[in-house]
Amino acid sequence: MSDRILKIEKGDLLQMAVQKKMDGWRLAQICAVTIDQAYEMSYTFVKDKDMETLRIHLQPKEPIISLTQIYPCAFLQENEAAELFGVLIENITMDYKHKLYRIDVKAPFGPKEDASWQNEA
Repeated sequence: MSDRILKIEKGDLLQMAVQKKMDGWRLAQICAVTIDQAYEMSYTFVKDKDMETLRIHLQPKEPIISLTQIYPCAFLQENEAAELFGVLIENITMDYKHKLYRIDVKAPFGPKEDASWQNEA
């Protein structure tokens, strides 16, 4: 049993996710958090008793590609990251366009210091 976290560049995410899929790994979760007025995205994959998390740091307004073309199940967690945190995720197969939750505030868990970018859409 192994559990490891790999810090990667966002440009490597798609290729690594394709390789994981080809090697029989399943996508277990996608987690977004706001750290130091930016984002940390964690993509956790599981195979047998092994777990590996790919971690990426993003700045506000910095887009990242969706994994829904590889792992269709990613659509819920990607919509959640986009709506609740303000992460710009491109090409989500089933994009709810910020209508997944009934909330009064746009990106309530996103960076707070300069939230003016959140109103741009």
